[in-house]
Formats: sequence, C-alpha cells, structure tokens
Amino acid sequence: MLTDERKQRILQLLEQSSIVKSQDLMLAFDVSESTIRRDLQELEDDGLLERIHGGAKKSQKLSYEQAMSEKTFKNIQEKKFIATLAVAEINEGDIIYLDAGSTTLEMIPLLKDFSTSITVVTNSVQHASQLVELQIPTIILGGAIKLSTDAVLGSTSIKQLAQLRFNKVFMGMNGAHLDFGYSTPDPEEAALKQLAMKQSEEVFVLLDHTKFNKVTFSKVASIEKATIITDNCDEAYRKDFQAKTTVKEVL
Repeated sequence: MLTDERKQRILQLLEQSSIVKSQDLMLAFDVSESTIRRDLQELEDDGLLERIHGGAKKSQKLSYEQAMSEKTFKNIQEKKFIATLAVAEINEGDIIYLDAGSTTLEMIPLLKDFSTSITVVTNSVQHASQLVELQIPTIILGGAIKLSTDAVLGSTSIKQLAQLRFNKVFMGMNGAHLDFGYSTPDPEEAALKQLAMKQSEEVFVLLDHTKFNKVTFSKVASIEKATIITDNCDEAYRKDFQAKTTVKEVL
C-alpha cells in the first residue's frame, strides 16, 4: 500500500470511530511503529487529525461545514468576481454542471444572457430554483437533500449523474492543498463531486483566496485535475499551484 493510500485509509477509520490506536494501525497495514508515527505526524502537520498518546483522534474542524445561509454572506465581492470569470468560460450550446455552493450560486444571474442556449445540471435546490426563474433549461439531480447546504446527495444522485456528460463543470471546494488536493468535509459530497468531474470535458474549481492551503476531511481530487478560478492566489502559494495546474485570477 502506498503512503497516500495508507493516510487516506487512516482518515476513513477516524471518520468511523473518531479515535485510532497506533497498534491497531500497525497490524492493519502491516507496517512498523515508526511508519505509523510518521504518517500520523504528517497528517497532523496538514491539520487532518490530532495526535494523542498511543494514536490519534479526529480533528473536529475537518468535518465542520457552514450552512449555506452562512456561506452566502462571506466574501461576497470576491465570489462575484470569481463568478464573472467562470461564466466567461461558457459557450453557446454548452451543457454545464453547477455544483452546490455559494460561489457557483453567484454565476446564475450572469447566465441570463444565454437564455435557452445552454442546459444546466445541478445538485442544488437553491440553484435550480433560481435557474428556473431565469427560464434556463435545468435538470436537478434526485436524492436526499442535505438541509444545511441545500445539496442533493446519495446513491440516487450518483446513479443519475453517472448517465450524464458535460462540456464543463464548475465546482465549489472547501480547501485546496498542494499535497492533499481539493477537499470537502462530507464524504457523500466528495463522491458526487468526483463523479461530476469525471463526466466532464473541462473542470473548473472556484476558490476564493481563503481556501488555499486548506484541507478538510474528504479528498475529492488532486490539484492538476481542474483549472482553478480565484480572486487571488497568495504569492506564497501561487508558483507551486501554477506548477500543477492553470490558475486564473481576477486582475
């Protein structure tokens, strides 16, 4: 098992039980105590867990996600700038996927000029409602609604999404880390995001400047799997991110 695979499995075990013991990990992965110690140290350095005597515990902040009502009022101007850049990537006749999220929500008023020339698929109840008001052809995925974010999730949405293809997808993420990649607190949301990205010709991740070098519980994809659209990538990270993918910033 590769190191990254082992680390991901450790995080999965933490999600299930909140605490893991070093001895149990050594037996499960058939590796030495020093290897497990190093894995836990690196995961703690990345903010993905907290080390305790004899093992590690789940970092509470990793699985925390603000409600949509809270997100909508944070960094509003930055999100509007990002949305403008994102909409510039859309062409007449495109079939696009809009991920649930406060930044992708800002794209919707800017889509009115496309009228009926594009089709939008989304997993957001709020997004679908606004798209219909603008008379934009819309498909909403079916499934269970996550009340805090208005996102539709679960096996039903996964099955439906697997039958669709897109020209472009526009994704929101809670974090973008050079090593861990794009991440979100909810494993179900991560699974849906992964599939949407796989089903598209082009993938765009919309990030405001606060999301860089941040990690949350569930990995979605590595950095090179998407073009980043942002208001500003901090100078401390810009060159490293640009070495892995295209980064489009508001000028």
